[in-house]
Amino acid sequence: MSDQMLTVLVWRGTADKGRYIEYKVRGLENHTVLDVVTYIQRYLEPTLSYRFSCRVGMCGSCAMTVNGKPRWTCRSSVSKVAPGGKLKIAPLRSMKIIKDLSVEMSEFFDKLARAEGRFHPTSNRQNDFNHVKPDSVKRRLASDGIECIGCGICYASCDLVAWKSNYLGPAALNRAWTLVNDVRDGAHRKRLNAVAGDAGCHACHSQQGCVESCPKNLNPTASIAGLKRVTAIAVLKGELD
Repeated sequence: MSDQMLTVLVWRGTADKGRYIEYKVRGLENHTVLDVVTYIQRYLEPTLSYRFSCRVGMCGSCAMTVNGKPRWTCRSSVSKVAPGGKLKIAPLRSMKIIKDLSVEMSEFFDKLARAEGRFHPTSNRQNDFNHVKPDSVKRRLASDGIECIGCGICYASCDLVAWKSNYLGPAALNRAWTLVNDVRDGAHRKRLNAVAGDAGCHACHSQQGCVESCPKNLNPTASIAGLKRVTAIAVLKGELD
């Protein structure tokens, strides 16, 4: 793809009013999609709005929809995702568009909070360190999903989120599962109640779009399946409100 002219369609505007604008960009083989967007903003369209930070796949803030799929644009090589030299770049799905490629993520993070996605300590600085065996079953289950950085790609790829606006989503439920398996956490019952409702784990259709799209190769569907099991057991034991 060395020194190829790219045809790039970029969403401009808001959710209520906007359209795709075409740009011509000369792309090199080592260019990422983020490089292309940055070039457009710096040299062709200085009012283009988008987000990025680390540029190396650590923060997830550059997530956009590229040729129909949510991706980290900093880790998406143009040579791999632009067949025929064509790119169509849009904001993430299921999130309110602020302007152009920038989206409002408040609801995404609010759902993390509603799923009790924060750690509830059972000890303080006066207590000795908790010793958790790294090979214990719960530690391994927690470790399987703990690398999530909250980029929102799984959320944007989830059809159920698009259909059911109050659904907590794969990232929030994955986070809840890691905490369910954290033996140091003290909000087990509260968390199960938070994820067991109509908008929680049992609403998931297990289509695995979140698994296919996760840049960290996590498996939120497996985490949600785990929540389904433990909440069902809690119901049988009469432990849910």
